[in-house]
Amino acid sequence: MLKLGYKASAEQFDARSLLEFSVIAEQVGFDSVVVSDHFQPWRHNGGHAPYSFAWLAALGERTKRVQLGTSVVTPTFRYHPSIVAQAISTINVLNPGRVMLGVGTGESLNEVPSIGIEWPEFKERYGRLREAVALMRQLWTEDRVTFEGQYYKTINATLYDRLDEPPQLYVAGAGAMVAKYAGRIADGFICTSGKRWDLYTETLLPNVAAGEEAAGRPVGSVERFIEMKVSYDTDKARALEDTRYWGALALSSDEKLGIEDPTEMERLADALPIERTASRWIVSDDPDEQVERIAPYIELGFTHLVFHAPGPDQERFLRLYAEDVLPRLRARFG
Repeated sequence: MLKLGYKASAEQFDARSLLEFSVIAEQVGFDSVVVSDHFQPWRHNGGHAPYSFAWLAALGERTKRVQLGTSVVTPTFRYHPSIVAQAISTINVLNPGRVMLGVGTGESLNEVPSIGIEWPEFKERYGRLREAVALMRQLWTEDRVTFEGQYYKTINATLYDRLDEPPQLYVAGAGAMVAKYAGRIADGFICTSGKRWDLYTETLLPNVAAGEEAAGRPVGSVERFIEMKVSYDTDKARALEDTRYWGALALSSDEKLGIEDPTEMERLADALPIERTASRWIVSDDPDEQVERIAPYIELGFTHLVFHAPGPDQERFLRLYAEDVLPRLRARFG
């Protein structure tokens, strides 16, 4: 069944405003709300970075139906995985049956300034992620966990507040190795829209399926989750201009590699022409065009689409999208 969610952009809005937007998302018919977990945002001026776990607990109290979770936490540097396991387990107890934890290998923007580390190569980041996931799953299901890993250790650790049904675990990735890992062990795989098409068709989705097969899981058992970058408004010029705030998303991996300072990220993003800032987004004033440009992702096999809108008026976006676009997607794809 197709799920249509809302991306709560913690980098752009203060915690209280973001909470109000997310409550509206449930009211107007979105199926999920996921929040980013940043210590530092992409921009210094006008940027925000509320603490995701405290914010999720508040969202759980204000909502009844939507699935809620993170997209994406890094449980390996500024957080010890035991603390992440405890935090999301508590939220799961408070909101049984509707909590997910999205995890990834991280970004230097968040980890380097907060704890003063030297940003490691991918091999170490991936190793830490796998070890953290293994430890968290033990803590969610076992008592007296003594864990002896390369990076993390526990001695007789027990989570006393947990449910028999642990939170769902999603793994985010942009390459073959992590996609296959997600297929082997995760409940869901997370990626983002607006990248070259062969990344999805030749690398990400085939490797999720390969991971499922390698683990003896039915192909399709891992939820295919994608953050859809959409800028929709009845005024197309406004929809285009809204993408400027998120210019950093249009920077290449090489352009932003190793940049830990939001002021520098902001400078690079603001230097981009509007055509480039808009390149990661489906920009349109036509709901049918939105559906036509979203449809190929669903046809590829993505079943959980979470919509990230770049503009400052999130309530306007939520109400317009819920009225104009979501019904068309559900009518076409069920």
